[in-house]
Amino acid sequence: MAALNQHGKSKDELLETLTAKRSRDARWQDGRTFGMVYDGGPSVHEVAEAVAQIYLHENALNTQAFPSLGEIQSEVCGWTASLLHGETAAGFMTSGGTESILCAVKAARERAKAERGVTEPEIVLAESAHAAFHKAAYYFGLKVHKVAVLDDFRADVDTMGKLVNSNTALVVGSAPQYPQGVIDPIPELAALAARVGASMHVDACMGGFVLPFMEQIGIELPPWDFRVEGVTTISADIHKLGYAPKGASVILHANKHLRQYQTFVFDQWLGGFYASPNMQGTRAGLPMACAWAVMQHLGLEGYQSRTRTTIETRKKLVDGVRSIPGLRVLGEPEAQLVAIAATEDSGLDIFAVGDALKQSGGWFHDRQGPPDTLHATVSVGNAPVIDEYLVDLRAAASAATGVRLDDRSTNYATLE
Repeated sequence: MAALNQHGKSKDELLETLTAKRSRDARWQDGRTFGMVYDGGPSVHEVAEAVAQIYLHENALNTQAFPSLGEIQSEVCGWTASLLHGETAAGFMTSGGTESILCAVKAARERAKAERGVTEPEIVLAESAHAAFHKAAYYFGLKVHKVAVLDDFRADVDTMGKLVNSNTALVVGSAPQYPQGVIDPIPELAALAARVGASMHVDACMGGFVLPFMEQIGIELPPWDFRVEGVTTISADIHKLGYAPKGASVILHANKHLRQYQTFVFDQWLGGFYASPNMQGTRAGLPMACAWAVMQHLGLEGYQSRTRTTIETRKKLVDGVRSIPGLRVLGEPEAQLVAIAATEDSGLDIFAVGDALKQSGGWFHDRQGPPDTLHATVSVGNAPVIDEYLVDLRAAASAATGVRLDDRSTNYATLE
């Protein structure tokens, strides 16, 4: 185990060392990363970096000490609620989608206990729902009923309905779901939750800053947001296609009454009254302020234009994949998410194709499965290089013919 150096190092030494460390990182700046980081363009970088310097040290633990962060949080939540048609919605900013989901599950558990006397709470969800719901259930002691998706990869409402009961605290739907990028039947799922008085969460971590602008530019979508009766919470990540730096997300409740179930309050401490709406106590002000600034910088027009480019690029990606022998796209992606698989009769190992892509051009995809696929979250940063990518993808599929990797891992994880 290495020990901390005895003597301090200069800024130049540190930057040189970190630059060297980054040399093996995914090349998101070149549009070669279909996930993890989403590039809103040079003007977004300039705004975020300037604001980051101002709010580098601020702490949202206590917004009475930093009222500007209280205003920032209120305004960001208000703007997001407006996008999601939540006229009475109220919420908080979080560090990311996982924390937003944790907060939604915790609030659903507390509501079920307070309003219906549920002491053995349960969640009903599709197998496509984000792993963070299982994490939340593990943390907060809820039983999970997980249901296989239909052939189109959407949630199976009929089977989920058979599992909804008097102990159900939460029903989950995704808009869109992460693995294949399709939107679950939100109205039908919300009706299941309403039938027993349970909460209904829409995981729009991926879609919250895409779907509203798709509708604004004239693309028809199935109903998914607070316009759907029975939806009680929605999560939306600003640090995805909201193009803010990590980590900034929003969790919204349909109204302030429902929001109260999220907040932890404790008044029996020698340090005084303590209240916290999030999993965190101390909260970095930097990502909150950067999210506020990026949203203001882009405005509706900036998001609309980036969304138009993103969807056009996604369509080009899907058409390109389907034109390559041995490759296919799973389902019919509705927003920016695509799952690339090998055709059943090709004999191709899609993971070998992914490795060939990375080796030949530095392209990065997450592996996922079952079934084995390469995952792509398309954003505006991929648009300038999508034609080059498709050429390399065709070459990678050819190079991977007859190759099968021993490594079948699908790590979406940090274990060390």
